[in-house]
Amino acid sequence: MDITTSFDPEALALPFYDDEHRRFAEEIGVWCDGHGPLWEAVRRMDPDEAGRRLVGMLGEDGWLATLDPHAAPHRLPGDLRALCLGREALAYAEDLADFAYSIQSLSATPIIRFGDADQHKRYLPGMADGSIIGAFAVSEKQAGSDLAAVGLSARRVEGGGYVLNGGKAWIAHATIADLFVVIARTGDGPGPLGLTAFLVPADTPGVRVSERLEAVAPRSFGHLSFEDCQVPAEAVLGRPGRGFVIAADLLDRFRMTVGAAAVGFARRAADAALAHTRNRDAYGGTLFDLQLVKGSLADMEVRINAAELLVARAAWDCDRGSRGYARHSHIAKVHATEAAQDVVDAAVQLFGAAGVVKGGLPERLYRQIRSLRIYEGATDVLRLAIADALDVRRAALAV
Repeated sequence: MDITTSFDPEALALPFYDDEHRRFAEEIGVWCDGHGPLWEAVRRMDPDEAGRRLVGMLGEDGWLATLDPHAAPHRLPGDLRALCLGREALAYAEDLADFAYSIQSLSATPIIRFGDADQHKRYLPGMADGSIIGAFAVSEKQAGSDLAAVGLSARRVEGGGYVLNGGKAWIAHATIADLFVVIARTGDGPGPLGLTAFLVPADTPGVRVSERLEAVAPRSFGHLSFEDCQVPAEAVLGRPGRGFVIAADLLDRFRMTVGAAAVGFARRAADAALAHTRNRDAYGGTLFDLQLVKGSLADMEVRINAAELLVARAAWDCDRGSRGYARHSHIAKVHATEAAQDVVDAAVQLFGAAGVVKGGLPERLYRQIRSLRIYEGATDVLRLAIADALDVRRAALAV
């Protein structure tokens, strides 16, 4: 199946977006459509090789330019709506391209928002051109969605630096990163108050990839080990004791972008299913002529449209500075990822035996979509957060 742009023009025409976003969507859609042979090639590469190639190419072609806000004015909008549109387009085209784009953006954003001038100058130009690959290291084997449970220790030493000991787990781009944004416990307070963010170059003595992991959908992924890893005071991102705030701020912003990627995956699955059912002869007509098939395709479209609107609303809310955007970011991620899982599963069903053949589009999408319901806040955890926010909101309105 030929790749075609993922965007629904009617959705882009909504007031959530402006002409700058529409132009960006058209440009990245055309770019994705024009790289079909590359997407085929990276699927045959080792995940580490593919990750390096894609981050470098995204940087060279300017799609990461907004990661260096201090550079000369660039053509791209640098807000959450644009990031969501970028993820949607790339996810539609190729999972690994979305992965490279999202992890690089995820790693650079805390530096943009909380870094000092020296940190900006040292890291952001390279992250924007793809020569420095970043990774965000917060999860641990005993601390996933519960940020306050982070146990990696960062002990102060004479001279103002810190020594890190412990591990991080399930880190995207762990095996290819040049720079880790690390959340560690400095003991400045209990629970979330005792965390600090650090910028740790991958060649720092004492930090290493302790285990390379093979995910259901191949990618650069692994566990990290920190053994007497000494970093200077200048490695602190923001202020000591602010690590929880930095991590929570980042995840609240990026959860909606996971929803955007889910929309891209779901739209690709639905388009493939529609094309397949129109071309597959069955019962004297085509599969598409069967009422149950039409009902399944209609359900896909309803789910995708709802997810698309929730993501747009969350990104618009964040871009306009709403204090309550996090709740809508959580809602967008929960609905979009769960809906996308249903859409991809339905597409596999419509393809029949062809849908479960290894390497085929439905099978690839089936593997690729699953992790979105887990990373950056598992669905069940976010449901609790949504309910708690709802309770607080209603209590405030009752006053």
